[in-house]
Amino acid sequence: MTRPDGRRTDEMRPIQIIKDFTMHAEGSVLISCGNTKVICNATVEEKVPPFLKDTGLGWVTAEYSMLPRATNTRSPRDISKLKLNGRSAEIQRLIGRALRAVVDREALGERQIVVDCDVIQADGGTRCASITGGYVALWIACKKLVDSGVIEKMPLTDTVSAVSAGIFEDEAVLDLNYAEDSHAIVDCNLIMTGSGEFVEIQGTGEGRPFSKDELTQLLALGSTGNAVLCAAQRAAMED
Repeated sequence: MTRPDGRRTDEMRPIQIIKDFTMHAEGSVLISCGNTKVICNATVEEKVPPFLKDTGLGWVTAEYSMLPRATNTRSPRDISKLKLNGRSAEIQRLIGRALRAVVDREALGERQIVVDCDVIQADGGTRCASITGGYVALWIACKKLVDSGVIEKMPLTDTVSAVSAGIFEDEAVLDLNYAEDSHAIVDCNLIMTGSGEFVEIQGTGEGRPFSKDELTQLLALGSTGNAVLCAAQRAAMED
């Protein structure tokens, strides 16, 4: 099988993570996964949601949106949380869960970090790119808190990243672009820590049910892809 862009079945798209992409946010990156590009900004707030007040625990949450011409046709702008479409609401909850999986909330202290993920160009895998880039933005913000003496230690216990895998033309492939994702028989998003543990797996048989053997192939591809993403994250953080 030849993939639309000529990649091997287990090959990732080119990855680029540019730190400090905007000047005001405590943590900011532009992440590119092939033609998918997402700006991730992390904002530190000296407050927590009401349910965490006086607990000594911090919170990390996320917001996600796709800009109107991120795709080949214009999509309406989400102008308020009340009008947030179901897809965006589900994705931003996913991003928040993924990031919190590697946060020591006691070490963070009673403050909140909001990670805004804005898709400026979409070609498949926007939620995965948001998690991967959002983690680096979160790391930058947390490092500034440590360096300035606001908190005593880095509250991040591991890295976290996400990649898609799926069954396209009856073969398991890694890191689907839009041409593949829109015709995938099975679509799966795999979120993992840098130490190789799974945080969340989202898998759906779009065209037909899938077998245990196919799931095993997708899990293996997810592990391969997340290892590549973890290396890209560490390279950006060490730069």
